[in-house]
Amino acid sequence: MPPSSKALAERGLARDNNLMKSILVPIEDHGLVESQLELALLLSRTFDSYIEGLAITPDYPVVLPVDIAIGVPSPLTPENRIDIARTCRERFEGFMAAKQIARASAGLAGLSFGWRQDGLMEDAFLGAYGRVFDTTVVGRPDGSEGQTRLSTVEAALFETGRPVMIAPPGVPRTFGDVAVIAWNRSTETARAVLGAMPLLKMARRVVVLELEDWGVPGPSGSELARSLRMHDIAAEAVVVPDPADKPGEAILSECAALGCDLLVKGAYTQSRLRQMFFGGATSHILSNTTIPVLMAH
Repeated sequence: MPPSSKALAERGLARDNNLMKSILVPIEDHGLVESQLELALLLSRTFDSYIEGLAITPDYPVVLPVDIAIGVPSPLTPENRIDIARTCRERFEGFMAAKQIARASAGLAGLSFGWRQDGLMEDAFLGAYGRVFDTTVVGRPDGSEGQTRLSTVEAALFETGRPVMIAPPGVPRTFGDVAVIAWNRSTETARAVLGAMPLLKMARRVVVLELEDWGVPGPSGSELARSLRMHDIAAEAVVVPDPADKPGEAILSECAALGCDLLVKGAYTQSRLRQMFFGGATSHILSNTTIPVLMAH
């Protein structure tokens, strides 16, 4: 006989339990990481979570073969890698100390931090290691000096199988009060909505946003809103025009009009190559957002 709803409730299984209890933050020595760390801390305070820092670098080889015709040495020597990893760790741990966050203790859950001990790692490692965290927090990859690299964001999006939080350059004054779901009916956005459920359940207002003549075949925004209401999320659906056929701009504009402080969106419904040449909503939002964005692929 299946357990009763009362028994499930007593075991803590009658409610959604997919909370964001573990958060990974990749750190670069030259990067402007404070906004990443501030957003990670907002998440961790919300869910009483563990934050782990990881020193990251582009996918350079440690040593290039000496028989290459031009004989170019690796841009990072083993000594460089040790120094960079140390600098990344000092920045991360200095931030946590300034915020009075406790270092994690073995076997104890709750708001705390830790550091990955394995030195300087590449983007490929981040993509694999992020699979055991509830989310990875990265910065906005707008191509400017010191910001998160797009390759780091894409490693997290394509390889972790988990939602990725994009931190805007500035620290948000509020977070998750008004959430907008950019609904294009795609598999990627459905995954993003699932990953965002802990935050959507806490939001004061949730808007399922559709643009006219945008997206792929699938259920409507009204149907998604109905599904969310079954989870006690007071979601509403709206459809707005996009006469310029620039969905990324239209989404961010509507978010600003709604007072949105969390955008939920699927990443790369179109291929990365197509977006590189022709543009796309994902690319525009990644480069221009001024609010936190939760994405999934």
